Amino acid sequence: MPGTNPLVADDSQFEQQVLKAEGIVVVDFWAPWCGPCLQMAPGLENFARDNEGKVKIYKLDVDDNPKTAEKYEIRSVPTVIFFNDGQPLFISRAAMSQASMQQKLDELLRVFK
Repeated sequence: MPGTNPLVADDSQFEQQVLKAEGIVVVDFWAPWCGPCLQMAPGLENFARDNEGKVKIYKLDVDDNPKTAEKYEIRSVPTVIFFNDGQPLFISRAAMSQASMQQKLDELLRVFK
């Protein structure tokens, strides 16, 4: 559904969706069998809704998109990567709360906007 946040990223579109995007893009690398990923999902959805129009936020299922997961050496999920102009700026290899994602985003927006 258009405008739904977080958006869905995949191997075939990752370069266009994330790497060629201007500004900050947040990607949650997750899997449907991952308990912490499922626990993090409501906070991620709220974070995405609260920041709609400021940044793009994607979810990428590592099982369905092994090429991108391998490229970013995703060995555990959830992993959250904040990109700016296609470059990884910050990587969290653990679940992040909505507040911690917002704090990191606010910090990056101060530096990169």
